[in-house]
Amino acid sequence: MKRIYTRTGDKGMTGIHGGERVFKDDIRIEANGCIDELNAVIGIVRSFLPLGHEWQSLLFSIQKNMMVVMSHVATPSTIRGGNPNILPDDLCSFCEEAMDTLMEQMEDNVFFILPGGTPVSAQLQFARTVARRAERRLWTLHKQDPLPEIILRFINRLSDLFFVMARYEMQQQNWTEEKWQSFAYKRKKEE
Repeated sequence: MKRIYTRTGDKGMTGIHGGERVFKDDIRIEANGCIDELNAVIGIVRSFLPLGHEWQSLLFSIQKNMMVVMSHVATPSTIRGGNPNILPDDLCSFCEEAMDTLMEQMEDNVFFILPGGTPVSAQLQFARTVARRAERRLWTLHKQDPLPEIILRFINRLSDLFFVMARYEMQQQNWTEEKWQSFAYKRKKEE
C-alpha cells in the first residue's frame, strides 16, 4: 500500500523546488499557501456552477495557470530558469479581456458594496480577498527573492476579475447590491 504521508514535515520543515528545505512558515510557503487556498476557493465557485456554465472554462484555465504560478513561487530565483513550467505571456490580458467583456454588460458602480449576495457572488468575493492576501504575501517574498513580475500583476488582476464576476453574478440573478457609501473620489466630483 502506498501512503500519502511522508513524516518529513513533522518537525516544521518542507521542501521547495530544487530540494532545499525551509520552515513551513517561510514567506515562500506562506505565499504559495495563499495561492493554494485561492485555487481551492475557485474550485468551490466552480462546484456551484452548472457544468456547461460559461465560466467553467475560464475558471479552469485560471486554476491551471495558478498551478504554474505556484511552481515558480516555490522555485528560488537562482534556479528558476530550470523550471519546466512555462508562465503564459497572456496571464494578465486573459483576465483583462474577461473583465472587459463582463463590464460591457454591467451598470457602472459608484459605491463600495458589501460582499455577499448569491452563493456564487459571496464565494467570488471571498476569492477576491484571498487573492489580495496572496498578493501581499507575494510582494513580501518579492522583496527577499524577486519573482517574475507577471506573477504579481496576474494575482492583482485576479482580485479585480473576481470582484467584477461577483457583481455580474448579482446582476444576472437580479440581486440588489448592498451599498455602503459612494467612492470618495466620486463624492468630491459631485460636490
